[in-house]
Amino acid sequence: MLRLTRFVSVQPRYNLLFREIERDLIPLADEEGIAVIPFNPLAGGLLSGRYQHSDSPGTGRFSAEVGQFGAMYKARYWHEREFMTISALTEIARDLGEPLPKIAIAWILANPSIASVILGASRVGQLDDTLAAADFALPAEIKARMDQVTAEYRRGDAGK
Repeated sequence: MLRLTRFVSVQPRYNLLFREIERDLIPLADEEGIAVIPFNPLAGGLLSGRYQHSDSPGTGRFSAEVGQFGAMYKARYWHEREFMTISALTEIARDLGEPLPKIAIAWILANPSIASVILGASRVGQLDDTLAAADFALPAEIKARMDQVTAEYRRGDAGK
């Protein structure tokens, strides 16, 4: 007997700008009864809507102050395509009358395969919108719009 323990959960990166796990990991997790608890749900804060492509952040995940980590986040997300997508998502949030971080988290939680989300914040006030997503039922037509705007991100960013 090998005395192996089966996996009961996975913690992959998953957000509106990185949907690659929908193609393989989520179907596997569903089939095997494995909980999916994603991290990076706001793409390092990019889905907070606070950044512009022309910005040069002095602090935070996208800054030079965090060295290679900041460079990795910039290489992963700091592209015109992502900012155009965020602009479209911001418009959807505005139409709904809700903040983008709230609907970005609600979108993840609307996926029945997701057990929970790993949230992060550098200030307590940042948790207001993200925690509110737990009690927010994302309307099906809004989720469909968000899915459509971000469909290309199902291919992932392995080359970045």
